[in-house]
Parts: sequence; structure tokens; C-alpha cells
Amino acid sequence: MSKKITIEPVTRVEGHGKVTIHLDENNNVDYTRLHIVEFRGFERFLQGRPYWEAPVLVQRLCGICPVSHHLAAAKALDVIVGAGTGDGLTPTGEKMRRLMHYGQIFQSHSLHFFHLASPDLLFGVDADPAIRNIIGVALQHKDLAVQGVMMRKFGQEIIRATAGKKIHGTGAIPGGINKHLSRAEKESFINGADPLNIDKMVEWSQEALVFFKDYYVKNKSFIDNFAAFPSSHMSLVRKDGAMDLYHGVLRAVDADGNKILDDVDYQDYENYIEEEVRPWTYMKFPYLKHLGAKQGWYRVGPLARLNTCDFIPTPLAQAELEEFRTLNNGKPNPHCLHYHYARLIEILHAAEVMRDLLHDPDLLEGERVVKGQKTHRGVGVIEAPRGTLFHHYEINDHDQVTLANLIVSTTNNNEPMNRSVNQVAHSWMDGHPEITEPMMNAVEIAIRAYDPCLSCATHALGQMPLEISLYDAKENLIDIKRT
Repeated sequence: MSKKITIEPVTRVEGHGKVTIHLDENNNVDYTRLHIVEFRGFERFLQGRPYWEAPVLVQRLCGICPVSHHLAAAKALDVIVGAGTGDGLTPTGEKMRRLMHYGQIFQSHSLHFFHLASPDLLFGVDADPAIRNIIGVALQHKDLAVQGVMMRKFGQEIIRATAGKKIHGTGAIPGGINKHLSRAEKESFINGADPLNIDKMVEWSQEALVFFKDYYVKNKSFIDNFAAFPSSHMSLVRKDGAMDLYHGVLRAVDADGNKILDDVDYQDYENYIEEEVRPWTYMKFPYLKHLGAKQGWYRVGPLARLNTCDFIPTPLAQAELEEFRTLNNGKPNPHCLHYHYARLIEILHAAEVMRDLLHDPDLLEGERVVKGQKTHRGVGVIEAPRGTLFHHYEINDHDQVTLANLIVSTTNNNEPMNRSVNQVAHSWMDGHPEITEPMMNAVEIAIRAYDPCLSCATHALGQMPLEISLYDAKENLIDIKRT
């Protein structure tokens, strides 16, 4: 006999997810699945459009990370118009794009940590859902809530100044950019009234790390044992091995830190990455071809980036990286909830990068666009807040898109998210054939650590809750709950 319980409000998951948990005859978890059940076919309706429309069109995939799609598409089209890859633009073009991108990293990470993740850290897995949300944070931890709002606002203002709008801007065009930063905008970001200036953002980024590290000391056992498992990791790195969230070469390391993808040109990504299709979800499962689907899956995002890079090229974030790496004796960090720690280090890094860029005179003047010999294929890869993002376009002689292939960050994390759900289900449900609210939230905490954008991953549309279904050993539905 099945029953259905609806829990409001809609929880902190961006995208439509459904989890099914299958029990054996002893009421222990047999297997679990994270299903993504919406599909819209975004790659298909890009076909036939003029190529220069792509950087604007693809932003409609998402209202949270449009800048990432905007820039990844623009980078692919840089190749098509003959401007080269990410380091082939004019100094003004590249630096304006970088400022836009690091503003996006800063605002998106701030949104996720302060608004979506902090309620679980502050109130606990089994806290009352009525307070385990951003409203509860605002009521009981006002300073932290205000800090999160203002940090996100600063990042959005950076995006507005560089892209023209906070959401769905037009600042990046094939071969460069279409605007400079004004002197008034530069002055406001550097010397604006507290707290909206870059020095305050650096200070608050450091304070957020102090907050998390204090929480970690007090809750080490919970964080280190929650959905922790060894995996490979992949990201872009600069050619010298430094963290670079805008451009670089593809690197992947295994659970011991050995390189399994050795700084390859992402224009050739198809030689290294394949996507597996499974019948129970619209989201694909990428893997490294030479290792195969069973062994070649990997993680992306903040945790992966800290595990793959050799160093971070800003001093404050580099010091934090050195401390972070002591937690697993220098080996890649396998702990799911350490995504939050890594995300905060990237917030600090983004603030440092923005501070340096805002003092660069190239933002105010200089050539904005480069063009050369047109080609018919281009690939753009960027480190979006959620991880490595691929945009691949091909065009015909009439400048129409004939192929569009997107591998988004959340898709790259599909297999590890499924494994995280499975571990949580075993921990919370073995021998207890009933879905409880804390168990549902534990599943969501595992998924939420990856900061998934399920809309991007399947190009979906609409209001999207998480649904968990429970099946007995005979595949009978015995419980279902929706957040």
C-alpha cells in the first residue's frame, strides 16, 4: 500500500529531481537512482540559428548561471571567427570577460553557500523545515544573512557593469566584447561605500572561511563521513598548473592524485570524453574514454578544481589551499561536504582576482574585438561555478549552426551525485522502510553539495521539486514524498 505526503515549501534544489530507493527482502537498501525527468532539447533548437545568436540564446538555459553559458558559447565562437582560444583576444577583451566571469563565480557561490547550504549547517539535518531555510537564517543569524545578500549583490553589479545586465547580458560577442568598464563603475567597485566595495568583499570572504572552519572543527565526524568516497576529478588548469576558472587545458587526476588526463587541449575533448545514456534519466553520464564508463567517471566543480590544480595564483586563497590539502594528507579530497569548504576558497580567490582586475587600466580602453580566418567548428570550455562546462558548435557556409553539443557541469557530476545519494540512503534507511523528513533532507544535502543546476543539465523548464519514491523487494511502491 502506498502513501503520498507533500511537504511545503519547495526545497533548495534548482531543477526537477526524483530519487527512487529500492529495498531488498530485509528492508535494506538494494540500489538507488537519481532521475532527472524533464527534457526540452535545447541543443536541437539552436540548429539553424545564426551562430552569433548563440551566446545570447544559450543563457536562457538558466537564470542562475547564464554568464557561464554566455562565455562558454562566446569562447567557442571566438574559434569560429578566427580569434583563437581564450588567450587570443585583446587584453581588454580577455580582462573584461574575466571580470564578468569571476563576478559570476563570486555571486553564484555566495548564493549557494549562504542561502542554500547554510541552513543545514546552522540548524542541522533534522531541524524543523519551517526554520531550516534562508528566512530562518535571517531571523536567527542576521549578520550572516546580510553578508550573503550583499556579497551576491556585489557580484551581480560586476556582471551588470561588464555584461550590460545582471541576467542574460550581451557583453561577450564572437571575438571579444562590446563595452568597456566606465571610470565611474570602476571607482564605485574600488571605493564604494561599505559594504559594497571590493576590499570589504575580500574581508567577508575570509570571514566566511573562518565560519566554516570553526563549524568543521565542531562537526568533523559528520562532515568527513557524509557521502565520502574516492573518485577521479577533472577541471581546467592554466598551462603552468595554476587554477584558472576562465581558460586553460583539461586535467584529470585519480583518487591518488595521478594524472589520468594530462593537460590536453579542450578543442579535442571528443577524443577523451564520452557520454553514456541510461534509460531511467534524461541526464547523461560522461566518462573518460580510455578508462571506460565503469572506471572513467569523475567529479567536477570547486572540490575537483582544488584537487587538480597545482596552486592558486592569488596569495590569500593559496594559503587556504595549503591548509585545505592537509585534511587528506595531500591526496585528492574525497569528502562530499568539503565542496562547501572548496567553494568558499574559490569565493576568496574570485574576490582577489576581481580586486586585481579592477585596478587594471585595460578595462577602460583598448581594442575590444579580434577577427581572423573563419572556421566551421569551435569548442568553448569554462569553469562554471558548478564545474567544467563544454560548448561545441559547428556552422555551415551560411553561418547557421548545424551542430550544438553542451556538456554542462551538473551532467559531469551525474555519477558522483548518484553515488552520494546511494551512500546516504544506506546510512539512513537500512532496516527502516519509511521515508522520514530528515532522511529526505539528508538526500538533498548530498545532492545540494554539488550545487546542481538540473535545468541546465537537461535544459528543463518550470518549477522543480525533489521527489523520493521507495520500492520493496518486489518493486511495489510503498512510499512517496515530495518536497
